[in-house]
Amino acid sequence: MPIHFTALALAAAAFSLMALAGCDAQRISELQPGVSTEADVRDRFGNPEAIWEEADGARTFEYNRQPAGQVNYMITVGADGRLVAVRQVLTPGNFARITPGMDMAQVRRSLGKPAKVTSYWLSGETHHDWRFAEPPNIPMLFTVVTRDGSTVLRTQIGPDMEAPDNKGGR
Repeated sequence: MPIHFTALALAAAAFSLMALAGCDAQRISELQPGVSTEADVRDRFGNPEAIWEEADGARTFEYNRQPAGQVNYMITVGADGRLVAVRQVLTPGNFARITPGMDMAQVRRSLGKPAKVTSYWLSGETHHDWRFAEPPNIPMLFTVVTRDGSTVLRTQIGPDMEAPDNKGGR
């Protein structure tokens, strides 16, 4: 019975993630740059995880899909209140911009809130993990390692061993 329950729970979680991804695609398709307003964005996505003020008066809304999802959206609304862009920021290009010595506030601004933060007391390191998928749909983790909690020491990419696809079972 526990194996059956676990299989059902994993199937339900996978279905929920696919439904959420499908909902996001639908919501994004309903938005038009230069036409849609901040109210349209909030109607479709709700309240953002964070709001980032831009130098030109625009604002970027963070819609985080961590810890269960594999995307984070940054939606920029111009100073005129109209949609400028919708970006999924958990990409190889954005990961490449995260370099040793970078401030973690910049990393958070670039990638959004991580899925998980783990401190390793023996090494003095803290690992900040973001879940993402490599094509076609391979669950992966991008990890930013800090020693002081505020400055990037190094980054690494590897399989997401906590993803249902990598847990095994029947």
